[in-house]
Amino acid sequence: MDPLSQYESLLRRRQFFGRSAWGIGTCALTSLLNGSAHAKTGRHTDVAAPHFAPKAKRVIYIFQAGGPPQMETYDYKPQLQEMHGQALPDSVLGEQRLTGFSAMEKQLNIVAPPYRFAQHGVSGAWVCDLLPHMAGVVDELCFVKSLHTEAVNHDPGTTYMMTGVQHPGNPSIGAWLSYGLGSMNDNLPAFVVLLQRSHIPDAVTPISVRHYGSGFLPSRYQGVKFGSGSDPVLFLNNPPGIDAESRRWMLDAGAELNRLQYEAFGDPEINTRIAQYEMAYRMQTSVPELTDLSGEPQHIFEMYGPEVKTPGSYAANCLLARRMIESGVRYVQLFDRDWDHHRSAKRHMRYKARQTDQPTAALIRDLRQRGLLEDTLIVCCGEFGRSVYCQSGQFTNYGRDHHGICFTGWMAGGGVKKGTSIGRSDDFCFNVAEDPVHVHDFNATILHLLGIDHTRLTFRFQGRDHRLTDVHGHVVHKAVA
Repeated sequence: MDPLSQYESLLRRRQFFGRSAWGIGTCALTSLLNGSAHAKTGRHTDVAAPHFAPKAKRVIYIFQAGGPPQMETYDYKPQLQEMHGQALPDSVLGEQRLTGFSAMEKQLNIVAPPYRFAQHGVSGAWVCDLLPHMAGVVDELCFVKSLHTEAVNHDPGTTYMMTGVQHPGNPSIGAWLSYGLGSMNDNLPAFVVLLQRSHIPDAVTPISVRHYGSGFLPSRYQGVKFGSGSDPVLFLNNPPGIDAESRRWMLDAGAELNRLQYEAFGDPEINTRIAQYEMAYRMQTSVPELTDLSGEPQHIFEMYGPEVKTPGSYAANCLLARRMIESGVRYVQLFDRDWDHHRSAKRHMRYKARQTDQPTAALIRDLRQRGLLEDTLIVCCGEFGRSVYCQSGQFTNYGRDHHGICFTGWMAGGGVKKGTSIGRSDDFCFNVAEDPVHVHDFNATILHLLGIDHTRLTFRFQGRDHRLTDVHGHVVHKAVA
């Protein structure tokens, strides 16, 4: 066979496989374009069911970016008042890994929380007096006071909590759940991201797209970011001069061109592109209605607090998260910024408590009164906590360093054993003293509450099966009702 004939034969073989793939892919593509095909089921037909009966159907994950101080919120340590100003004992410090800030300090001096604590609810949970509204809902919470991570800096710490690894490139937990459970509303994304505006320049922690990205999963599983401007989703609305009929014609023409591309190359991302265009078209109607808070009654605005009508505020995002969950969004990732208090910690902590306390408690109460809390899981934590010692020996204007060795988070709602506390820190709020819960254990428990066996939610990439918990993780059954 001459080279030209061999080349033509090769093309024919490639065309055969490409067209075969196109024929198989058409089935999946049809389900993407035909909304009625899966509207009856309430979820995409190409998504597997949960591994077992779920206790929760939806998630609101409040991520306190920067690291909230566990000893100034929920982990009460009265002994710290007696130790104020003294050096942290070497026996407590041990061989722990420190950040560059702390490693350069000649002495790590303990600074006691300058706030009062009291017990609340039937559970008798200790809560800082900066959080009076959260004190009123403590019996709904399951505290985890023994979280720990290997990360000591923000980006790897946030990446670890969100994706299960410290380096970029893996899917976020929201993407994993979107992939594993699918959408509950064909007119809205399964995974939505809400970013709060920063108000403390020296405490802001950057949030990257990869923290809510799809990694090596198909890109349709990535989080859709909602902004606070007049266009909540960028480039969603039609530009001047383009009406709905024109847009429909453009989408149909684009879909036909993409079909030809898929026939030629068989790239599954082409189908994703078509599906995303179709989703955007449907969202042009659903998103404006979803983000319009004007129809909420006055008593709801009063419940969430004075900042609820300010677009992009934490309070507005909490109310928006409730509306999204109510409308069928599977997973809402709410990034709460400004928790990185290396200086002026007392002033910054008062501001953050005032900003977040009432809206967070309102979110819990609002879901409960609507009958949504029982199957909606709320998660709240940072990438780590803060150190019990101060930075630069400044006791009056102290700051606290990163602390991943032992920190606190909480869960509420769907399937959580409420009014409980898992794990315990030592008297210095420094090391885990009882029932350690690793990042992977925490994520495994979240998946478990949604009916997913974390060892079975996998995706093959570059020759191996990947999962959110890597090759680690154990469900914290003490947290499950």
